[in-house]
Amino acid sequence: MLLTYKIKHGRDFSTELAQAFEVAESVVVPVHYCTRYCIPGGKYKKMISKSRSSASVKNIGLPSAISNQILKKYGSQKKIKNVHSVNLIVPAQGIKYFEETNSIWISCLKLHMENLIPVVFESINQAEIDEEYVAFSVEIEEQSGMIPQQFIGVDRNTTGHIVVAANPDTGVVRMMGKAALHIHTKYKNIRTALQKSGQYRKVKKIKDRESRIVRDLNHKISKELVVMAVRQNAALVFEKLTGIRNTKKQNRSFKYSLHSWSFYKLQEFVEYKAKLLGVPVLYVNPAYTSQDCSRCGARGNRNGKRFVCPVCGHVNHADVNAAFNIALRQKDMVARIQTTMCTMGALIPPNDALLEGEHH
Repeated sequence: MLLTYKIKHGRDFSTELAQAFEVAESVVVPVHYCTRYCIPGGKYKKMISKSRSSASVKNIGLPSAISNQILKKYGSQKKIKNVHSVNLIVPAQGIKYFEETNSIWISCLKLHMENLIPVVFESINQAEIDEEYVAFSVEIEEQSGMIPQQFIGVDRNTTGHIVVAANPDTGVVRMMGKAALHIHTKYKNIRTALQKSGQYRKVKKIKDRESRIVRDLNHKISKELVVMAVRQNAALVFEKLTGIRNTKKQNRSFKYSLHSWSFYKLQEFVEYKAKLLGVPVLYVNPAYTSQDCSRCGARGNRNGKRFVCPVCGHVNHADVNAAFNIALRQKDMVARIQTTMCTMGALIPPNDALLEGEHH
């Protein structure tokens, strides 16, 4: 399993980064051409990549190991339009790890660093360096998957708490990410004001700042979910939300919340953190999880964040009810499989059968 960790390098690489930019530009050249689809006499300007070797850019002064990686990266991008910022890319051959001193040495840049990567890794595949950080891509051994004794349902939302996790066996409920809507509303209003005043550069800075805050919040939430699963010896169960952005009926506020919050990134963070600790991540059909009663299974009434069952009288927070339903769907499926296997004479249900839900 490949993971990336950023560590501050504390060096001034402005000269090398400028050289890297020059190397990238040398492999992406402008071409003017006309076609029969153009306006008569008009020209389109397009950027195309061409094949070059490190010897052809030796005069720029960048170490050949790094030049080769940049040429390889930008030379393979046939549809690239232009070159922006370019990082220094160091291959595995140029990186050495010394176990006795727990340090890393990048010979072509004469960079010696204390190993601050917080996991035990098998190898370092690559290092990418910008003005402030070295991003190490490392190979991690995955833990063998646990056989879960319980299931934690995770309901994702666009309003209120963005994640509600519930375990029907223990009754434990965790609500996370309440600040998300405030973050988006705050930065949306700032961007709108800046756009009206024509301060477009600041708009990008504000957008980048919001992205960093969202990413950090997603990291914290995903870590809390995985730790919760480990402590309860449970699998994490999500709704399979593929295609949710393409639903036909969405009011404006819901559409903004849905498209601005990074559900995919949160899911990605949960999956890779879960793999490190052997926690299964499963997916179930999302149909009616927010409308069915988690106590009796009847179709209930949801009004905002309040759920009421007209059959058994159960009243609950709508997102908590949905989270319980998500977990119960997986639990019920496992129970059906166990019953079927035992009826067929199997003494111990196979692990794969117990985790028949879509497993990532």
